[in-house]
Amino acid sequence: MYRPLPEQLSIGKSEIDGLGLFAVEEISKGTILGITHVENKEFKHGWIRTPLGGFYNHSNKPNCYLGKRY
Repeated sequence: MYRPLPEQLSIGKSEIDGLGLFAVEEISKGTILGITHVENKEFKHGWIRTPLGGFYNHSNKPNCYLGKRY
């Protein structure tokens, strides 16, 4: 069955901006949750935001970090 979000995540009201992603369970270090942006220089900012990326907010106190770019 298709799931638009990994089962570890939920969408909820964000104090940062509108809606955001929230963990509903502990997520192990190194877990790949999905692709948030795809580089494409034909777009205004050079990136295409995926559905997952549409809920990806930026915190001044992040509790997760981007891994390696492949």
